[in-house]
Amino acid sequence: MDPRYLTVIGACLTQFMVIGILFSFGLFFKELQTEFGWSRTLLSGANALAFFMMGVLAMLGGNLTDRFGPRVVLGVSGVGFGIGYMLLSQVSAPWQMYLLFGTLIGLGLGFHDVVTLSTIARWFEARRGIMTAIAKVGTALGQMSIPPLTAVLILAFGWKTAMMSLGVAAAILLLIAALLMQRPPAPVVAPGQPVEPDGGFAQIRRSRVFWTLCAIQFLFFPSLMTLPLHLPVYGMDMGMTRPQAALMLSVIGAASIAGRLAVGGLVDKIGGRNGYLLCFSALIIGLVAFLTVSNLTLLMVFVGIYGFGHGGFFTVVSPTIAEYFGMRALGAAFGTVLFFGTLGGSVGPILAGLAFDLFSSYMPAFAVLLVFACLGVVLVMTLSRPGNPALSTT
Repeated sequence: MDPRYLTVIGACLTQFMVIGILFSFGLFFKELQTEFGWSRTLLSGANALAFFMMGVLAMLGGNLTDRFGPRVVLGVSGVGFGIGYMLLSQVSAPWQMYLLFGTLIGLGLGFHDVVTLSTIARWFEARRGIMTAIAKVGTALGQMSIPPLTAVLILAFGWKTAMMSLGVAAAILLLIAALLMQRPPAPVVAPGQPVEPDGGFAQIRRSRVFWTLCAIQFLFFPSLMTLPLHLPVYGMDMGMTRPQAALMLSVIGAASIAGRLAVGGLVDKIGGRNGYLLCFSALIIGLVAFLTVSNLTLLMVFVGIYGFGHGGFFTVVSPTIAEYFGMRALGAAFGTVLFFGTLGGSVGPILAGLAFDLFSSYMPAFAVLLVFACLGVVLVMTLSRPGNPALSTT
């Protein structure tokens, strides 16, 4: 089979397992609260720590991928992620949970996105957007299928067995996924053929557009990390059953498939700037609804609208960075942009949990996320067209 498409399959499977399992963690909140008395702020903080480590380790993962290729990087991090979830089933103190989320689980999360998507961008120069979208469909499928499975496992066997089962499955399947990933060949440039504006990461760091993309990531990523974690328990607070709350994540996953494929295909035609604006529109509509809608059926509709933007955001970033800055330092540039996103993403879940613990409501958190989204739109509007101006120094 063509190594390009084996790589897409490996990337898709990686996305499926890592994000599907991680976004199921919110379903364990009530069990952990009941057994240990831990607050939602404490539980959210562990998940947020993993997302912070995602940003820190994404920069390392990007550089390692640029140097050594994706297979070894994903193999080590994927097995580590699975072992981390196995050990999570045995925790009895908050420091143990935080240690696992900050090391093994954070390692898997930190490497999964930057390694898979930068590798795909190198393989598919003309179809970066749509092939990135296909890989990110794995994330949506994971969000659709793993949370309901997790809910069933918890109800049937208890939270410890559920976590152990997820960890074993992750270690096996992520290792298989890593073995499918292949390093793309170095590009061959014919004499006299013009090269893309690819001056290396040192030059990229001097670009205003690069730092604008970092700021945009910082502003939308808190929503993407906070809402899937807290919406299930928010739904249960509003009267949903556990399966109905898990269905919210499935709705996000299903809608995000449409968002990933639609935005991925459009980015190749309309560019990253317009792709960002489309995603922000869906995010803002969803957040306004979460602040105002109390009907559970109608709420599911707006969860789907949010899910479209959620999926689109995960597709648009890597092709946009490649569109502006080329291929040579894509891993390092992508990893740095992800780092800024996880700075915001790691704080968002904690503040949402704190808002609930203080006010018995998620409304203050939803309002702050809405303000962030509006600021993100303003920054997107300042982006220049790709080309040499994007590489001009600040």
